[in-house]
Amino acid sequence: MVAVDKDRAEARPAPNINESLVAVAAIFGPNASGKSNVVAAMTWLRDAVLESLRFWDDGIPVEPFAFAGGQHRASEFTLEAVIGGVRFEYVVEVDQDTVHYEALFHYPEKKRRRVFEREGTGLTLQRGLGRLSGTRELLTERALVLSIARRFEEPLVSDFASYVLSTQTFGQRVMRARHPSPSLGRPTRRWFERPEATNQMVLPGFTDPHGEFEKDRAQALALLRMADLGIDDVVIDDQEGPPPHTEVGGGRLFRRKRVRLVHRTGTERVPFDFANESEGTRTWFQLIGPVLSALRTGSLLLFDELDASLHPTLSAEVLRLFCDPVTNPSGAQLVFTSHDTSLLDHLNRDEVWLTEKREDGSTRLGALAEFAGERVRRSQNLEKAYLHGRFGALPEVDRTEMLRALGLIG
Repeated sequence: MVAVDKDRAEARPAPNINESLVAVAAIFGPNASGKSNVVAAMTWLRDAVLESLRFWDDGIPVEPFAFAGGQHRASEFTLEAVIGGVRFEYVVEVDQDTVHYEALFHYPEKKRRRVFEREGTGLTLQRGLGRLSGTRELLTERALVLSIARRFEEPLVSDFASYVLSTQTFGQRVMRARHPSPSLGRPTRRWFERPEATNQMVLPGFTDPHGEFEKDRAQALALLRMADLGIDDVVIDDQEGPPPHTEVGGGRLFRRKRVRLVHRTGTERVPFDFANESEGTRTWFQLIGPVLSALRTGSLLLFDELDASLHPTLSAEVLRLFCDPVTNPSGAQLVFTSHDTSLLDHLNRDEVWLTEKREDGSTRLGALAEFAGERVRRSQNLEKAYLHGRFGALPEVDRTEMLRALGLIG
């Protein structure tokens, strides 16, 4: 996400690497070209750091490449990020049985320095990080060093781990694949609930210890109203019902949170149950929490199929929130996939990435300029050029076989 046009207000200077960074990366390409897999791979890495120490004893849940002998090769993940003005590079190489290699490097003075490096269960630490020595005692062939070392509160490691773990994923396809039964709307619901109504820790005698609830709620409500859905407010209350995974009428009742969106007309305000809302309304409500959290903390938000169930105007507004330094002062970044080419009108040439499927089934992911074969002009109409096949990464539609099957041609 390195800027080509550094003179734009949207390009954030990163002096330590002599570059500027962009806040948005859009991934376009034909169906089944691998767009969602890019988001899924980044999500996998986040979950790996969170879960390897606790849940990988019986095997590493990595899915190897299905073609070209990929089942017999290790999978490698590399993440580069600028945190606190310093560039970091994290590398992991795993198969379903073993972590073969793992390393974290940083560039505090523009020169690469090792924070830690492991091959198998052999671990080398940077000098001066003695407090991480306990990592060796917990290290196994299937646990990530980063999962262990982040618990020892060494800022050099814990700050990087916190960045990785703050990554959020939004998009029904990826969410269903990794979490089959997500609690719909929960990240957004928390912006409308007082801390004492949730599991958040509250100091004794204080209903709102940080004095931020009303401000948070106002921001979330403003984003909800911005969509012009006719919704005026959000009501969250308790509702009695059967326990999950039981038949209605069987067993004891229990209380659960109910979200209702208050619709306004000229003379009435009527709350609708969240389940009765349109898919577009539910999608917009559910993304409010992840978007506001990313903008506040400067974290990474991954969004698979941004245009699904959203009007193009709303999709463009999400981009604007991230690109505008006023609404995104902490430098949050948005990586999303889409088929909606109209969004290209809202993107600069250094914010567009394309996917194509190679003959061996692998995905080629490249910046727009790489696919164009020449430097894309800054003033170019990207949507028109893309739809005319200027950059490739379009489905190749051949009607011949279909027409022959219908008996319309010989």
